[in-house]
Amino acid sequence: MTKANIYRTHNVSEINDDVIGSEIRVAGWVENIRDHGGISFIDLRDHYGTLQVVIEDTSVLDRLTRETCVSVTGKLRTRDESTYNPRIATGKVELVSESVTVLGEVSERLPFDVTTARETKEELRLKYRFLDLRNKELHDRIILRSAVVAYMREIMREEGFLEITTPILTASSPEGARDYLVPSRKHKGKFYALPQAPQIFKQLLMVSGFDKYFQIAPCFRDEDARADRAPGEFYQMDFEMSFATQEDVLRVAENALYKIFTKFSDLEVSKPPFERITYRDSMLRYGTDKPDLRNPLFIIDLSDFFMKCDFAPFKNRCVRAIKVPGGATLSKGFHEQMLAFATGELGMKGLGYVTVNADMTYKGPIDKFIPADLKAELAAHAELKAGDLLFFIADKKEKAEAYAGAIRSELGRRLNLIDEKSFRMCFIVDFPMYEIDEETGKWAFTHNPFSMPQGGYEALTGDDPGAVLAYQYDVVCNGVELSSGAVRNHEIRTMEKAFEIAGYSREVLEKRFTSLYNAFKYGAPPHAGMAPGVDRIVMLLTGESNIREVIAFPMNKNAQDLLMGAPSEVTEQQLREIHIKVRD
Repeated sequence: MTKANIYRTHNVSEINDDVIGSEIRVAGWVENIRDHGGISFIDLRDHYGTLQVVIEDTSVLDRLTRETCVSVTGKLRTRDESTYNPRIATGKVELVSESVTVLGEVSERLPFDVTTARETKEELRLKYRFLDLRNKELHDRIILRSAVVAYMREIMREEGFLEITTPILTASSPEGARDYLVPSRKHKGKFYALPQAPQIFKQLLMVSGFDKYFQIAPCFRDEDARADRAPGEFYQMDFEMSFATQEDVLRVAENALYKIFTKFSDLEVSKPPFERITYRDSMLRYGTDKPDLRNPLFIIDLSDFFMKCDFAPFKNRCVRAIKVPGGATLSKGFHEQMLAFATGELGMKGLGYVTVNADMTYKGPIDKFIPADLKAELAAHAELKAGDLLFFIADKKEKAEAYAGAIRSELGRRLNLIDEKSFRMCFIVDFPMYEIDEETGKWAFTHNPFSMPQGGYEALTGDDPGAVLAYQYDVVCNGVELSSGAVRNHEIRTMEKAFEIAGYSREVLEKRFTSLYNAFKYGAPPHAGMAPGVDRIVMLLTGESNIREVIAFPMNKNAQDLLMGAPSEVTEQQLREIHIKVRD
């Protein structure tokens, strides 16, 4: 015979009109206590919601404080209509308590009020994360994350993908970020590494004959934190496909992302097919490879135009401009604020501008440096109209692009041009295969080293590695990079040449990427994939700017787990077992 649950007969979400008049038992935490003299109320909160409980025997309150864990037995009744609470699902009913059992008492003063946890310093919230997670707002975000991940699995299975888990303990490989290393006890002086991504394993699965693979994969990188990047670990919807082209992968990604964002948000979402923007065009028009398409402003290249002018600061420089339609009416104070942002926060030397008068003449600090016979040409090139404002940014190419991108974003924010009611998706494609490493001055991979160059082996035999494009792509939403991916290099000869250009000999390739290098000798299929980030998707869906707000147990900005006390010291015996000696 099955026994009834001794703590509760119903959770709060199961309370409805059918239960009114019945004796029930609920369990949860005391969120609030209201003493009205001869009668008192508590708000009882469980995972599913909140219920008002009437306490007629006020002596019960002597055993209760906020966050005490209790079980309450009583009769459910309808509240007086004048006391309805429309803010909660159970706002029309209340439980008249007959008995209250304390299941878990609060023996120490609460470090902060759970209901207003967001107002508390993050360090304290992370130290007491188990309390922080009781806060409804944060609690609901974790519930949403669970639903999103479950839906991701549903979508991928509908697409014919097979979920396969890959190892956590693996070999160290140069993939762009620092590895987390794990010393071996059985093999003195040798180390495992936590995977930066399942990159090699998913490619090996394709060589193994699996057609479509995916997993919700943990990835470990020893990187500094950012608002959209958690230190330590993150999760991605990793997938790979055999006999697939770039367009095959992009179709799967845009289908999945469109379904996820439309299911879990009421905002307008870009419909497939998402816009494809080349890396070159993205850097030119937006000043970044992570463009926020909600911002209607574009960047214009005026480098060639200013070669015709004698203005020394712009001559032989990369000159970018940003047109603000109707911006001529902006105040002097606005321009002063933008100049302060450019010079103070960005480190620019200045921020020039002109406004366009009704008769198409110009006004502003840069006007006198533009020859009269070239002003019409500038108007045509920038498509200027009366009332427009044109900002100028000049520097070396890389700096000019970055500065222009930052100015564009700041203008969009200050002028309230960002469409906050939409998710605008795009793919950035045609990334350069190589770039010059600033520290070494040599060619290095710009993206994934396992990518296929466009044009295959022949593309790598030219004199300029910087001209080689790769089948690499990112998906970007509202200025946030959600994923990177690539068509993989599955040919031994092409792989050797690609790594040779980046300074890796064949011997290094064989040693550092042994499994993949060997596997490609045995009939590897063409394959491609990508991996949208779970944390960032949930961050966007919830409107959060801090990625730690959508992770149950995140590290702080300094890569510390304040709840568990990690990283921590270990005993000398533990160090001896793994053949490690800590040096001062």
